Amino acid sequence: MVMFEKVRTGLSVLFLCLLAASLAGCGLLDSPVLDPKGPIATAERDLLFAAFCLMLIVLIPVFAMTLFFSWRYRENGGKGQHRPKWASSSLIETFVWLVPIAIIISLSYLTWTYTYKLDPYRALESDKPAINVQVIAQDWKWLFVYPDFNIASVNELAFPSNRPLSLEITSDTVMNSFMVPALGGQIYAMAGMTTRLQLLADENGSFTGRNTQYSGDGFSDQHFQAVAMTEQDFDAWVAARKQSSEILDGARYVKLAAKSIAHPVEYFSNVVPNLFKGIIAKYTSRACPGDSENIRMICQEGQ
Repeated sequence: MVMFEKVRTGLSVLFLCLLAASLAGCGLLDSPVLDPKGPIATAERDLLFAAFCLMLIVLIPVFAMTLFFSWRYRENGGKGQHRPKWASSSLIETFVWLVPIAIIISLSYLTWTYTYKLDPYRALESDKPAINVQVIAQDWKWLFVYPDFNIASVNELAFPSNRPLSLEITSDTVMNSFMVPALGGQIYAMAGMTTRLQLLADENGSFTGRNTQYSGDGFSDQHFQAVAMTEQDFDAWVAARKQSSEILDGARYVKLAAKSIAHPVEYFSNVVPNLFKGIIAKYTSRACPGDSENIRMICQEGQ
């Protein structure tokens, strides 16, 4: 395993050098997928490089042999021998079987290892408690509810850097796909269902998040900013949100859920209890949680 890791690291470095040379001047080096800002995105980038390098084991020899055979066995002046009765070669048979077997073993190892390592439901190890956020996809915007602070924001996801971010995700419309490329991979948001995603930023910054599943007219403008900040700045951000005059009750939520394109950032200082569960119940046979008139308004709005 140690030797495999060293070979993979070496191939990754080679790939990075070749990629940098080929993309210089193209502007693609600014891609957040290739410049991750968190451990999850870094692991996913390394997996991408490892898979690419494994493909090069096949592609490079194929292209090299294509050029070599075209020259050596050309019609005029070629030096290759014509051997019509040639049957087999132990050397060729060895490569034909051993190389694919080695690639399959390597891919199996990567698949097995990273399937558990990058499980989006598995909580990240940290000496700090996670920030819990409920994410609701709408037409065409993202609503972020902070149940531990009783606040909410639209199209802005704020959290402290170097502290786990635990997301509980659903949709109040068609299927969406939640993704912050600089921090980790995508996961679907589906009506009546809940998915989870664990993220972590290892530095401060503002990273663009988006819906990667086409969802209609406002799809191209359905993006948000994921802002990683210091603990002190996050505490100040929460305090500022609590001063907002907007309250997210049932009537206000129904208005917010209406279709809108390029919706501005918006904040709410108070959120009706069980909002997230009420939205899920709206698309299932479950009863509306609680006796709140606000929740019944949300549940019945789609029925």
